[in-house]
Amino acid sequence: MYLQNLQQDEIFIPSEMKSLKSLTQMESRRGLENAIISNGKIVNVVSNSYGHIPNQMFFKKAEEMLTDAQLNFHKRTINKNDRSFITDFIIDDKSQFTVKNDKDLILPMLRFKNSYDGSEKTSGHFGFYRKVCSNGLHVSQAEIEFSIKHIKNNTHLIMPRLSNLFDKFLDNEFYTITKKFDKMKEFKIINTQEFVKAVLDKTKLFRYECSDKNSDPSKKSREVIEILNYEALLLNEEPNLWLGYNAFNSVLHNTLKKSFGQQERLDKKLFDEVYEMA
Repeated sequence: MYLQNLQQDEIFIPSEMKSLKSLTQMESRRGLENAIISNGKIVNVVSNSYGHIPNQMFFKKAEEMLTDAQLNFHKRTINKNDRSFITDFIIDDKSQFTVKNDKDLILPMLRFKNSYDGSEKTSGHFGFYRKVCSNGLHVSQAEIEFSIKHIKNNTHLIMPRLSNLFDKFLDNEFYTITKKFDKMKEFKIINTQEFVKAVLDKTKLFRYECSDKNSDPSKKSREVIEILNYEALLLNEEPNLWLGYNAFNSVLHNTLKKSFGQQERLDKKLFDEVYEMA
């Protein structure tokens, strides 16, 4: 249901690098000579040796890789404050996996990141897209390596051939990790509140209790519990570790204010902690 309603932020916004002197009529110190301007706002200050890589160059070249590899895909784009950006390419072909429930479909996903403020490395990695929710899962270890030259007057990208990388990912990682998903699904959660508290005690993602004086679940904790119970009802299943992990994943991506890189690191930490319970 979500593939038809994927987030479609505008990521091809105007951007350029301009000298600070031309903007301020003042001299700047060495190493901070230029400003990166994104959609009319200064978002970064860089040296003379830095080469700006605009989204138009990076994301369109990434899309060409998928087209050349003859992969069918759906696209999701996210723009955070005109500073950091992602494009998710969700591969919609025979490479799909159900987690012991025909309604719970997992698809391979390729995520490419770029930023104008230096908060994110220009990079790409494999992951997973779960159709029953709108979040990407970043538990994959497979990165996409390419050469990037941020050198003034010589800014360009050298992308790899994607076909072999994608086939290797499917053979070595896609089915290996999805077996872990199945194992998590086999472990039922008897008490959802105790489960949420145990995960938060280990990960410190946020506080379980409302306050020192109020031990009731906090707003974020209640959100995890509600998502967990809702998905169990939606899929006609008992609450289990797989649904528990995904409930945390949903709050991580939709409620907590984290950068793309932080989301990916915390996603992997959450997955490891919940999987250990199996």
